[in-house]
Amino acid sequence: MPKMKTKSSAKKRFSITASGKIKATQANKRHNMRKRSKRQLREQRGCTILNAIECRRALAYFPYGD
Repeated sequence: MPKMKTKSSAKKRFSITASGKIKATQANKRHNMRKRSKRQLREQRGCTILNAIECRRALAYFPYGD
């Protein structure tokens, strides 16, 4: 049986933490930043942890838990 492949798009977007949670970059931060409030921009910095439903969907792309 050959090895299963990880989705290339998923390995670029997500990373799995040591406790098994999925970390992803914040959404909606590509352009039109001048229209947004400073508070919104501040809260969108860094990474976020996906919720349980999205986590289950993203884990399907990582057959070996990369």
